[in-house]
Amino acid sequence: MFKNLTVFRIGPDWAADLLQAEAALDKDRFVECGATQQQSAGWVAPRGPAEAPLLESIAGQWLMRLMVEQRVVPGAVVKRRTDEIADQLEQSTGRRPGRKQTKELKEQALLELLPQAFTKRASIGVWLSPTDRWLIVDTGSATRADEVVTLLVKALPGLSVQALHTNESPAAVMSDWLLSGEPAADFTVDRECELKTPDEMKSVVRYARHPLDIEEVREHIRQGKVPTRLALTWNARIAFMLTDLLQIRRIEFLDGVFEDDASVSKEERFDADAAIATAELRRLLPALVEALGGEHLPAS
Repeated sequence: MFKNLTVFRIGPDWAADLLQAEAALDKDRFVECGATQQQSAGWVAPRGPAEAPLLESIAGQWLMRLMVEQRVVPGAVVKRRTDEIADQLEQSTGRRPGRKQTKELKEQALLELLPQAFTKRASIGVWLSPTDRWLIVDTGSATRADEVVTLLVKALPGLSVQALHTNESPAAVMSDWLLSGEPAADFTVDRECELKTPDEMKSVVRYARHPLDIEEVREHIRQGKVPTRLALTWNARIAFMLTDLLQIRRIEFLDGVFEDDASVSKEERFDADAAIATAELRRLLPALVEALGGEHLPAS
């Protein structure tokens, strides 16, 4: 249901209106790339079937899905075609194209190649919690998250969001947990982390499937390395990777969280899984924010 979370805080002035929001998303439904279009993005039904709603409200939580399609033309192919056009131009005019004209030839080459290019698609889950005023994008890519936010702010009148910030940096808190061996209540440190120096050398030490409560890890931190990723488990229910950028990655709901009932239909399974996943994450997120010193709110 969710793999990676990039979390945003919804501004106080936006009023949630389910019907208005669904009508707004309908104006930006996904349409495949045109022959010479490099990228197309639009909303699709999170449940799957094309005729399903673009916005699902389950237990008061809004679920959406953005589809992004790209035509992929390798840079080397564009360069080869650009060189071919430049060679032809040189033969006909007797002079080699300059920098400005070469840039125009590159754009011409790309337009020629786009209709022949393969397309690739990626879908990105979006979860909006009107009551908690969270906007959560299921991606570990800051670029992708910004794309989703831009389209959603454009679609929903009055919506404004900002990135989640905490009073203490994740890196500082993770360092303290590794040094002390005492994470916040309900959190446990697992067996994976990445430590990196903040200087220009960017020296990196990674541990995987390895105990972290050892002197070697503590010594790396004392020498100036800071955690950029740390594997954690919350309340024995959700395992995840916390990053220094306050992203939650590689989410895994542990045994016992979801009900395993083979008799339920696909539709019922979607509703149940969505309700359970969002309920669990609505408990995890405040606990994590509190563990990081509380939410840092901008001065009014």
